[in-house]
Formats: sequence, structure tokens, C-alpha cells
Amino acid sequence: MLNKVKRFIASEHLLRVDALYLIALSGGADSVALLLLLKNLGYRIEAVHCNFHLRGEESQRDEQFCEELCQRENIPFHKVHFDTLTYADLHKVSIEMAARELRYRYFFQLKEALGADGVCVGHHKEDSVETILINLVRGTGLSGLVGIRPRMNDVIRPLLCVTRQEIEEYLRQQVVSYVTDSTNLVDDVVRNKIRLNVLPKLSEINPSVNDTILTTAYHLSEVDAIVQASLKAVLNKAVRFFNPEFEVNSNSLKNEPFQLSLSIIRGYSSPAYLLFHLLKPLGFSSSQIKEMASHLDGQTGQMWFSSTHELTHDREVFIVLPRDEAEPRTLVIPETGRYVYDEHLSLRLTERTLLPSANVSFSKSPKIVDLNATSIRFPLTLRCVIEGDRFTPLGMRGTQLVSDFLTNLKRNRFEKRNQLVLLDASGTILWVVGQRINDSFKLTPESNACLRIEIL
Repeated sequence: MLNKVKRFIASEHLLRVDALYLIALSGGADSVALLLLLKNLGYRIEAVHCNFHLRGEESQRDEQFCEELCQRENIPFHKVHFDTLTYADLHKVSIEMAARELRYRYFFQLKEALGADGVCVGHHKEDSVETILINLVRGTGLSGLVGIRPRMNDVIRPLLCVTRQEIEEYLRQQVVSYVTDSTNLVDDVVRNKIRLNVLPKLSEINPSVNDTILTTAYHLSEVDAIVQASLKAVLNKAVRFFNPEFEVNSNSLKNEPFQLSLSIIRGYSSPAYLLFHLLKPLGFSSSQIKEMASHLDGQTGQMWFSSTHELTHDREVFIVLPRDEAEPRTLVIPETGRYVYDEHLSLRLTERTLLPSANVSFSKSPKIVDLNATSIRFPLTLRCVIEGDRFTPLGMRGTQLVSDFLTNLKRNRFEKRNQLVLLDASGTILWVVGQRINDSFKLTPESNACLRIEIL
């Protein structure tokens, strides 16, 4: 088994001989075997044990076993205690999910603190089979049917090439004991039900069912690789970030606003699958994505919301934005000077005296405006546009709704919602920021003072 794992590590390029790795050590057969195998293969390792305080004395037994094992093997040992039940109640998640979130958060924190290259966990072949069946039962895309990956970011699984039986045989040969989590013997969660009830029944039909499922998963992984390459190519064409410096990757798609070209989406062999691949990680449900796919030629203005993002149909694009639950900020400007609205916007206001002149010049930059200072009363207020806001656009006589003005400029729903306006003390809009000033405050040959406002 040692050589089998060694070959697997080499073929999948999982570990470096000069790096430090953390071993998630529960005390069970899988993690104990992983610890000993990597030690015997010469890797530099340290063990990490999590006590979730869910099984009373059994939890303490597991912790003591792990600590004593590491002492005998001269392996550095780290342990942490969690109030898992309180965390689950506070965050409204299952006990299983709470334990997962807690342990991986701690693993990654410790990894960074120690400068380790990754966290090794003891998943084996049967774990991968169980994961495939779980995903199949719950509903999944293609990527959910390929099994557990040998490496996902900083989580490494060197034992995916071996079975549970091989692991137990290795420990017998090494004359090393392990502990058994009693909760794994009760069919109260999906994984346990599949392990204890479903797989034994499938084995009656096909004694080699595990290998058969994993072979199918391997073929699907090859197909998935082709699909992923195709999706990446089309998304590079279809996605346009508002900030052109960003590239298409999972992090930028999650955190940055972008537009999605509907013409390119329509031209893809499966628009629905493309949208699912892109939008499912952003929290949109399968039913929402199905509705979006049927709405590619629909009326603009339709909106969809996930817990983290919002999407709207605007002419020939879908616009996707991270949701901001914070209340729009209002900035009061008591006098001339420099003011910071947020991390993206600062204003500078300066005032100067003018001599009567027949020639009145205006700034040609949308970031700089010159206003008739004598008509303006401080303090000024900078805020987002609200329903009913009106002003007289430069060059017009009557007033116009700011929303209609922005519609005529073909601004999308999000742009209109986030549009800033600058008002004086009377509540009159001086400037639709970056767009147009109020005609009533323009400079004239009779103006004797100028208020210059600059976006920095």
C-alpha cells in the first residue's frame, strides 16, 4: 500500500518533499493510516485534531488517543475545542455543516500561521463513491458526478487510490490501533444511510460496484475537462467587467460587477448549462436560472435575487452585481474643500471670483463642473437619486424626472439606482453627478463667482 500511495502522490503531483503539511487527525482508521503513511514516506507533517464536544466521553477519548499517538511517533500535535452546538444554533446550520465550517476554518488559519503547503485529509475510494451517490440523490451538475478531487485548493487527499479494506489491512500490518466514531454506525444522516444501506444493496447486484462507479466517474471527469474548457472559452468572450482590469475567474465573478452578453449566450450549444455553471456559485437557484434561460429574448427590466447577488436583464446583456445591504450614504458638505464620499469617490469644491465677461467657458470634462456660486446655498448634500427627483437639465427650460433623464441616456437599472445627485440647502438638484448640471445654476456673462466641483 505504501508504494501505491507513493505512486498516486507522484502521478497527481499532490505533495512536495520540501514542504510542510498538516494532517487532519480524527483518530479513525483513515486519518491514522494517512499520518503513518506520510511519515514513512518521509514528508514533514504535523497533526491537527478537532474536538467538537458532540459525543461526550468519546470525544475526549479520541483527543487523548490522537495526542498519545503523535507523542509515540514524535509528530507535532495541535488540538482545538469547539462549541459546535452553539455555533450551529447561532448560524442556523446543521451540526454536520457547523463541524465542517469550524474545522476547515481552523485548518486554514493554522496552515497560514505555520507556513504549511496544504491540509491532508483521509478520504478514500469509498468516500468518493458515497459523495457521487449523495450528489446524484440531491441533484447535481456534471461536476458533482466526478467524485472527490485529489486536490482542491489547499485540501489534499493522498488516499483516494485505496479502499477502506486496504487501509485497515495496512494498520493491522503496522500493529497500530484506531478509534471508531459511533455516530458513523447510525444511519441518521444521508452519508451514513448510503454507506450502511444503499451500497450493500448495490453490492448484491454488482460486487464491484465501487470500482464501477469510480470508473464511470473517471470517464465523466474527462468529459468535464472538455466541458470546462469550452465554458471557459465562451465566458472569456461573454463576460465584461465594469472594471476592465479584472480577468474571468471564480473570485472576480463572485466579487465584481459584470455584464453577460446575451448574443454570445444564445450562440452557445447549451445556454442553460452555461448560465448554471456561472450563476449557481453566486447563489441563484436552479429554478431561477431556468427562468433566466427562458428569458434571453424577453422584456428588459426583469430582476432576480440571490442571497449575495442580483441580476437584471438590460437590453442585450444580463447585469450581475454583488448585493450591498448597507443603506446608501448621504454626505453633507458644509463649505468648500475636499470631501470623501466612499473609497471610489472624492469631491473637491473651490470658489473663485469672476470678472464680468461676454465669454463664458464651461468644463468639457464630465468630472468637472462650474456653477454660478451666487445662486447656491450651503450646506450641500450628496446622495443617491430617489423616486420623484427632478431637475432642469442644462439647455432645457422645464423640469424632468432624473429617472427619465437617465433612461434617455440608456442607463441600466443598477446605474440609475446608484446615480448620485448633489443638492443645495434648498433641496434643489445642482448636478446629476457625472452627467448634467441644472440649467438654473449655469454660468452666465453676469456671474461674478464660480463654484468649481471636481470628481477626484
